[in-house]
Amino acid sequence: MGCRRTMREGCSLLDTGGWCSGLISGLAVDAPGTRKAWIRRKEKARDERDEEETRWKGSHVRPDPPLQGPAPPCFLHPVLCVTYSPAAGRVPCWKLAYADYIGFILTLNEGVKGKKLTFEYTVSEAIEKLVALLNTLDRWIDETPPVDQPSRFGNKAYRTWYAKLDQEAESLVATVVPTHLAAAVPEVAVYLKESVGNSTRIDYGTGHEAAFAAFLCCLCKIGVLRVDDQIAIVFKVFNRYLEVMRKLQKTYRMEPAGSQGVWGLDDFQFLPFIWGSSQLIDHPYLEPRHFVDEKAVNENHKDYMFLECILFITEMKTGPFAEHSNQLWNISAVPSWSKVNQGLIRMYKAECLEKFPVIQHFKFGSLLPIHPVTSS
Repeated sequence: MGCRRTMREGCSLLDTGGWCSGLISGLAVDAPGTRKAWIRRKEKARDERDEEETRWKGSHVRPDPPLQGPAPPCFLHPVLCVTYSPAAGRVPCWKLAYADYIGFILTLNEGVKGKKLTFEYTVSEAIEKLVALLNTLDRWIDETPPVDQPSRFGNKAYRTWYAKLDQEAESLVATVVPTHLAAAVPEVAVYLKESVGNSTRIDYGTGHEAAFAAFLCCLCKIGVLRVDDQIAIVFKVFNRYLEVMRKLQKTYRMEPAGSQGVWGLDDFQFLPFIWGSSQLIDHPYLEPRHFVDEKAVNENHKDYMFLECILFITEMKTGPFAEHSNQLWNISAVPSWSKVNQGLIRMYKAECLEKFPVIQHFKFGSLLPIHPVTSS
């Protein structure tokens, strides 16, 4: 028998099925002397219900669960998440990962401000292991020489080199990550594999560079790299990464991915220009106008990433600098390195991190998550 709903009182779902049978009949009006009696009957019915439930459960009462420690973090295999939206070319939907990633870039930018590559800094065990990992990639290039082929660009030997990395990536990352964080290895290894170029197109660009920065960012988020490592991350690890990538580009004649030609900052890199310009802030005599001076570049490129990038460009390209690198030529007219640095950060956000052609290839997992947001 079900219960009737009255004007003043109503039955919960737990009171149906006979538990409150006959208890609230006639209580449409809360007359004096009847409400207290109804409350007593209600309490008595509740006690009887509790007794019956206990008898029904008997020995089936579930014991209290044992005390457990905090659950281990749940790592995910990063996947492509950004799809084309006809609304705009910008990508507003990776808010969480964007905040972590750009915060990581800016922290390193601040850490290397005014410092030469020869600046003395501490090198942790994790940094040494990362350099050893990159040395392994370098050695594999020597072991995989380019093959003879009709096409000048995109040597197919790169695919052989990449296949080896694809197979060994998790083993390489496991040498850097402590055993108690082994669950993070598959997720972090994806960013390493994404950071060396595309094996189908045999190209490399700023999106692949961003994947390596994401790889380092993930290592920071799980605690492998720490605050004390920030200078070494740029000067030792990232600088070694650049050397390996330049060797890849020259050995296998890799195509620039998504190059904007003379209207782009560089065919392959962006971050070393940001961190390199930060190095040069408040330099006693080197000004932005000097990086188009061959003598100044040759004398100082070993101390500053920015100038090392300029040297690599002049080695790879022929003709007047103003013609093959028009954006950099324009930047040389900026009066100070601090303004160059600020402008490059804004340009990186707008031209790389907020553009669909770049972020469509970026993979998201638990360490760098993506949650769609509605644009206002």
